[in-house]
Amino acid sequence: MFDKKDAVPTASVTKESAAPDGADAPPEFIKAVPVPHVGRWISGVLVVALLASLVYAFAGADIQWSSVGDKLFDGSVLKGAFNTLYISVLAMVLGVALGVLLAVMRLSDNPVTSYVAWLYIWFFRGTPVYVQLLLWFNLALIFPVLNIPGIYKDEMTDVMTPFMCALLGLGLNEAAYMAEICRAGILSVDQGQSEASQALGMSKAKTMRRVVLPQALRVIIPPTGNEFINMLKTSALVYAVTYNELLRSTSQIGSTSYAVMEMLFVASIWYIVMTSVFSVGQYYLERRYARGSQRDLPPTPWQRIKANLLGSGRRNTPVAPLGGSR
Repeated sequence: MFDKKDAVPTASVTKESAAPDGADAPPEFIKAVPVPHVGRWISGVLVVALLASLVYAFAGADIQWSSVGDKLFDGSVLKGAFNTLYISVLAMVLGVALGVLLAVMRLSDNPVTSYVAWLYIWFFRGTPVYVQLLLWFNLALIFPVLNIPGIYKDEMTDVMTPFMCALLGLGLNEAAYMAEICRAGILSVDQGQSEASQALGMSKAKTMRRVVLPQALRVIIPPTGNEFINMLKTSALVYAVTYNELLRSTSQIGSTSYAVMEMLFVASIWYIVMTSVFSVGQYYLERRYARGSQRDLPPTPWQRIKANLLGSGRRNTPVAPLGGSR
């Protein structure tokens, strides 16, 4: 008859027989085998093939690439790029200033100012920028003369120059979007901050200026940088009001030299350069204002490159098992 006491565990016999008397078997290193990602390789090959076919199509097209390099730093092109940057900065300043005012009006307890601000935002967000530019450009059809009694009087056609039409069209439209960004930033501040300030005897206006708005900047500034980058590209629409910005200056050269596509490439290069420079500035601006809400700031591009280089050198390093030593 089988007795359970005589049974010996197989695992313990194997373990004792494998190791010599009085010695522990050293743990073996675990060799990490990467999981094959077939889908990544297939998608990568398809993307590379698509990019290669696109480059081949542009290389074989009837385009004088030498003209692109020759006209890239042309005087009129540089002046157009400066005008694009100039009108974008002024329109953004107007949009931010008016946007903050509209946001405060929208949150006001006064129903008249709140409704007026809402109506402004509703109109300028509901109509295209191109239409607004044309409305300002043809404003003389409604008001032939601009007459401010005792202050200013002139023909509307002389007042609404291409520069003024571009500034008002871009700036007032941007104010509607900045108003919503500022309103979101103001609402992100805890209401207890305002209650504590009013308990100390501060007025609502002083509370907004000294307490709420400085804390709301953490939410307001990052999307404002994105709006400015978008403004650089939207400024191409002022071509409709004959303002001599980058697209108009390059188009004029293209129409006279029959290098239409080449000059469009020149304009695209300058737009990419300007937006890229300000995108870098936007990144560091967001990183700076993230200090109050994040313990670990996001790495800079240089830090990411260093981390990737160091990480690639350690990728094939064997990993010791838990509880073991090398």
